[in-house]
Amino acid sequence: MDQAKDQAKNQAKDRALDRTMEGAQDSASAKALWRQRLRPLRLERARPCQGAILAVARRELLALLPPGTRLGLYWPLAGESDLRALADLPGQGPGTTLAGRLALPAVAGLPGQGHLEYRAWQPGEPLELDLCRIPAPRGPALAPSQLGLVLVPALGFDRQGIRLGSGGGWYDRLRADSAWRGVPALAVLPAACLVEQLPRDPWDVPFDGWLDERGVHPLPSGRSQA
Repeated sequence: MDQAKDQAKNQAKDRALDRTMEGAQDSASAKALWRQRLRPLRLERARPCQGAILAVARRELLALLPPGTRLGLYWPLAGESDLRALADLPGQGPGTTLAGRLALPAVAGLPGQGHLEYRAWQPGEPLELDLCRIPAPRGPALAPSQLGLVLVPALGFDRQGIRLGSGGGWYDRLRADSAWRGVPALAVLPAACLVEQLPRDPWDVPFDGWLDERGVHPLPSGRSQA
């Protein structure tokens, strides 16, 4: 009975959101409305889904990472799945782990002129705050060819590969570069935050799939190129 009530309540919220979306003047307004809806939903689902999302990542990601390349993670903020424990995942040789094959993003450069880059990271190394005040490794930027897969947190994601983030646009600007667009990228979020279609701007670069508590879901060939 409680489940039926919750379902009815969510459907009513969806209908109200759809009516509001119809009145939005542009994609920026529509995206703001989606963030308003999805941010508390992701926060609500973050703790219950944390263990399952990490388990999926531990089970499936190593097979997706080409030999000799790094896995791009992220420093988790409130509501974002924490995948840093992947550092303990066994590597490609006896006694090895992924700890030496990880990278974290950093927003670097001058204020107002920043750019996103990836830097090599190993747990226990000193970190510094980047331009967005998020902990990031020290050291030089990595080339796209050094990354074999990147995982990016999302507030929402749709079946066309469009990710809804916090609005900074850092990942879209990075992946507008064809070299970075060639690095496979998966959004990470609870399955409850998957929607049928999100607003899309010309600069939104589709992702190659998503990872949630149910598994890794690559998009059909060509869908993420749309």
